[in-house]
Amino acid sequence: MREPGPRPGRQPVREPMDLGAYTERARTGPCFICAFLSGHPDYEHHVVAQDNEHVAFLDRWPTLPGKVLVAPKRHIEHAVRDLDEPAYVGLMLFVRRVALAMEQVCQPQRTYLYSLGSQQGNAHIHWHIAGLPPGVPYENQQFHALMAENGVINAPPEDMEAVAARLHQALTSTLEETVRTVRTKAGLEPPPTRYPGDRPSPTEAS
Repeated sequence: MREPGPRPGRQPVREPMDLGAYTERARTGPCFICAFLSGHPDYEHHVVAQDNEHVAFLDRWPTLPGKVLVAPKRHIEHAVRDLDEPAYVGLMLFVRRVALAMEQVCQPQRTYLYSLGSQQGNAHIHWHIAGLPPGVPYENQQFHALMAENGVINAPPEDMEAVAARLHQALTSTLEETVRTVRTKAGLEPPPTRYPGDRPSPTEAS
């Protein structure tokens, strides 16, 4: 039995999406991120990670395997002018950590990071983290790969749960390694045992 979720190198199967219903929901419904965070049953998502200020969760209508959305928990509508420098840097560092976990799990040939939204719908700022699988033809990459007009991946709930769990585990492992490295450099714990031929981890080499 295969492990649920995306498999590196596998081309995703995309199905048509009801774009009219999606647009109506986005323009007339509540803020989908605030509704999700408040526990609204119609806006449930699979959480990947969160801290006091940010949340990462799976896209309900992904166009690429393992696609994640990252948002500040506070309702903010402008990605630049509504965030002071520490808040902006904190958000982008959170985005980067989640993107690294996605790359570890999905092993894409390219990672796309972007923020969209509109004042008429989906105004709460959020970043998309999407990994392009290896082998996708050039003409099907970039905007073609990201547009819901070209279909979405209709993954069963058990696959979504498995992907969220794998991303969370990858994120936790990366964070734990970073903490150990920082503590080692600060002299708070002994360095790990090394043997001839071992290569340092990326965090230790930085």
